[in-house]
Amino acid sequence: MNFSLFDDDDLPPSGPQPLAPDTMGATLLRGFALPQVASLLAAINEVTAAAPLRHMATPGGLRMSVAMTNCGPLGWVTDGRGYRYARQDPASGLPWPAMPAVFQALACEAAQAAGFPGFVPDACLINRYEAGARMALHQDKDESDFDAPIVSVSLGLPATFLFGGAARADKAARIPLFHGDVVVWGGADRLRYHGVAPLKDGQHALLGAQRINLTFRKAR
Repeated sequence: MNFSLFDDDDLPPSGPQPLAPDTMGATLLRGFALPQVASLLAAINEVTAAAPLRHMATPGGLRMSVAMTNCGPLGWVTDGRGYRYARQDPASGLPWPAMPAVFQALACEAAQAAGFPGFVPDACLINRYEAGARMALHQDKDESDFDAPIVSVSLGLPATFLFGGAARADKAARIPLFHGDVVVWGGADRLRYHGVAPLKDGQHALLGAQRINLTFRKAR
């Protein structure tokens, strides 16, 4: 997966703002990652060359519409054995690629800006969305504790982020996310259901017909 670099007209950075009206620990950092885009895309290319993106299967055997890979000491995987973190890429048997320094720095800075100082991720899930790909409402609960926040970085095509409540049936807010946006949620909002609506077809100047999402977690 190789990217070329062109000038971009995405939304400029702005100060932290609540992700939704009823959130207490969820923050939208509009355009926060834009200054690091070139370095982020180069690092993504390196990670995916070592651990290619792939469509994993749910424990029930369904092929996920989103292609995934990982970097860092731990990687999130799903298969017939369930959802879990693993130290090795099941496709190669090798450790996941090291987390690039630019990834870790961005995740730490975003968490700090959102009011969660001291965040040090040990897992980064890389998701590639193409037209029609989606992420159903779910909780991030495979981590060993929930004190650390989740940091999510959007690159490429715009997407609609769904941020629900403590139950799957709760109505979810629909938040548009653009290239360079970062969302951070933790504290009282850490276990809220969230997802991504089906990605609309389009072309982004840097990434073409896709959206890349980086999700940083402290898994252990």
